[in-house]
Amino acid sequence: MSFTPTALNLPQYPFKITLKESRYFIFDEVRKKHLILTPEEWVRQHFIQFLILEKKFPKSLIQIEGGLSLNKLQKRTDIVIFNTHGERIMVIECKAPAVKISQATFDQAARYNSVHKTRWLVVTNGLMHYYATIDHKEERFVFIKDLPEYQFL
Repeated sequence: MSFTPTALNLPQYPFKITLKESRYFIFDEVRKKHLILTPEEWVRQHFIQFLILEKKFPKSLIQIEGGLSLNKLQKRTDIVIFNTHGERIMVIECKAPAVKISQATFDQAARYNSVHKTRWLVVTNGLMHYYATIDHKEERFVFIKDLPEYQFL
């Protein structure tokens, strides 16, 4: 199985990539383990580094692939960000670069967030990034141009 990395609209980072039994693996610094390198994982790992290095998100407040129960189904949220009080403040949905970000993509992320009820929602395919704040009472999104640094969330 080969993996050809796609150039993303994110800074380049020095990932630890290894080849084992004809599969590529990438080291996840948050979970401290090697993961099969898929196009979606390529985006997720870049976005995690972007959060930590560019936006100053504390690594200890990032949860990757956290489980949630939605309509009696077990789902996984790509990335959940917590504040220092242990409250969820952001849900991030990562897609492979070949996946176009559509209304259906946002609907999926919003369904996941209906469980978490975070104020922030991010959807990215590594090429396009959409950042929104959510007003849960009014049930609406407000899109913003850039994601603030962690301390300003």
